[in-house]
Amino acid sequence: MNDNDADTSTDSEAAVTTTGAPLFDETTRAELETRLRQCEQRFQSLPPSTDLLERAKLEMEIAELMLNLQRNGAAWEYARGALTTFIKREQWQAAAEACDILYHSEQPASIVALAHGVWLAVTYPVSIELTIGMLSNIVDETPDHADGAAVAAVVAHYVADMRAVDEKQHTSVTFLSSNLIARVARRHSQVETQEELDTWMDRLELRDPAVFLPRLSKILDIMAEDKWWFDRDELRAKLPVN
Repeated sequence: MNDNDADTSTDSEAAVTTTGAPLFDETTRAELETRLRQCEQRFQSLPPSTDLLERAKLEMEIAELMLNLQRNGAAWEYARGALTTFIKREQWQAAAEACDILYHSEQPASIVALAHGVWLAVTYPVSIELTIGMLSNIVDETPDHADGAAVAAVVAHYVADMRAVDEKQHTSVTFLSSNLIARVARRHSQVETQEELDTWMDRLELRDPAVFLPRLSKILDIMAEDKWWFDRDELRAKLPVN
């Protein structure tokens, strides 16, 4: 579970918000600490013959607890180890979730991790909610007037539209993605009306997936800084379409 990009600092101070208020009460913190100790004990006692996938799932459980306790460097270490196994075992949902933890751990390579997570979430049938959430993270990381946020938002809407399994889910997820597009349009070009939104989408060429999906790919390449942790061509070759 070693990665040079992780900050291995372990701060024992109580987690607080930027305003100085406790992130959660001491009872909740104690419960998390207890669960963490139990998981760590289980992890340390795993026999060498333990299946790697079982080990990775426990690493993810520990990583999530570490993140909740704001031990971000340790959270990165566990999630990074789990990600490698999930990729090897073609567990795409779990791999995207690992990338999400890596992003939220706020380490030097967290933006690189976000690029990996978005690539996995868009390429494979990862849950719509996680996919929208990760694309929304790109929006949050992008300057207001940059076109990259618009591309991320429209891809989120495209995924929501394509992957929804029924009308109820479609209504729910496209509501989220439509709001994301509206937020991006407002901050990008002060768009307020439907007519302005239509004009804005036409101007930025956000209608055709054959145009905006390759644009997202270029954005992810920039975010990943040419430090891809897996061979994307190899993974693409495993897709059913191939």
